[in-house]
Amino acid sequence: MKTKRFYYIIAALSFILVIISCDKTLPNAPEENLLLDGPLEGLTHEQQLQFLKGDIAFNDDVFTVEKGLGPLFNANSCATCHAGDGKGHPFIGFTRFGQTDATGNNFLNQGAPQLQNKAIPGYAPEQLPAGATFSNLLAPAVTGLGFLDAVSDADLIALSDPNDINNDGISGVPHWNTIPEYAKAQLRPNTITNGGKHITRFGKKGAAYNLLQQTSEAYNQDMGITSVFEIIDTYSGLEIDPEVGTEQVNDVVFYLKTLKAPLRRDETNPDVIEGEKLFTEMKCASCHTPTLQTGPSTIEALSNKTFHPYTDLLLHDMGTLLDDNYTEGFALTSEWKTPALWGLGLSQDSQGGTYFLMHDGRAKSIEEAILLHGGEALQSKNKYEQLLESKKKQVLKFLESL
Repeated sequence: MKTKRFYYIIAALSFILVIISCDKTLPNAPEENLLLDGPLEGLTHEQQLQFLKGDIAFNDDVFTVEKGLGPLFNANSCATCHAGDGKGHPFIGFTRFGQTDATGNNFLNQGAPQLQNKAIPGYAPEQLPAGATFSNLLAPAVTGLGFLDAVSDADLIALSDPNDINNDGISGVPHWNTIPEYAKAQLRPNTITNGGKHITRFGKKGAAYNLLQQTSEAYNQDMGITSVFEIIDTYSGLEIDPEVGTEQVNDVVFYLKTLKAPLRRDETNPDVIEGEKLFTEMKCASCHTPTLQTGPSTIEALSNKTFHPYTDLLLHDMGTLLDDNYTEGFALTSEWKTPALWGLGLSQDSQGGTYFLMHDGRAKSIEEAILLHGGEALQSKNKYEQLLESKKKQVLKFLESL
């Protein structure tokens, strides 16, 4: 009996040692503020289930020829361009072409607005048509989009200053644009119209009204997948049967709406605190508005919430360096929607360990991105250049904390 008891004790101790050893060798889970994915707090049980369905459709669903891919496309899944819900890489960038002003796109019969550079067997990928202006673009991070969607039109109008009445050289404007009929069926509360146009806010030029339009167009243009919302085949121009179900599209839209907002890091670091002060003093916060408020939402967890995206969702003239002579909707070719800066410090995690910033990824560091600013942001860029090196590092430290 004593011998058996001895062996039992040895076995138990060995088991404990194995558990402890495994615990020491397994990597620690990353901190929550180092991850972009995950649901926002306050979702109901049913909403959590729909979030999970959307997560699977967005990150795990890979389209094949049998599932409707193509015949022309850029990617075969949402996650191809939005790895870890973060920014895209130039290797999987995309090209928009064919529009130079508000009169519309003259190359729609030649594949515009998106160049689909891949094709299924038996088809040739698109080539950029002669004479078409174009812009190379990278996919944005998709976290926190539900908060941006829920900001009221009235708040964006209040932030705008089209005539630069305060004489600060900054004159941001909402993108008043025409929207598809299916987007009109899901207007945000207290929407404001202007001559039949609505304020649009998604995409590099802020040309899409809501996440349903953004998602439906991405299925169609990025993957050649039609839905009941975007029923026209981008290759043939003909109406065809939907290749992705309405429920799946709605699940992806819900997933995008309920992804958490990026979390700050190092907020108590003295250099970060000083860098934020300098950021404000240089008037960077005039466009990259630190704090916004959501209005009412059908998703209670998004209703009337204060959040910190560092964007005003408005169009600004960014000068000649960033003018690709291509536009969408009614934006000028030199105008770009202010990108949200939250999650900026985590961008390189989804970009292979290197920053690829600005709309086309041409900036390989945060400082390079700052120095490309012109137009309405020229004064802020000049103020940054005049800072002592130690002060510049504090500004960059702050931006990396977002």
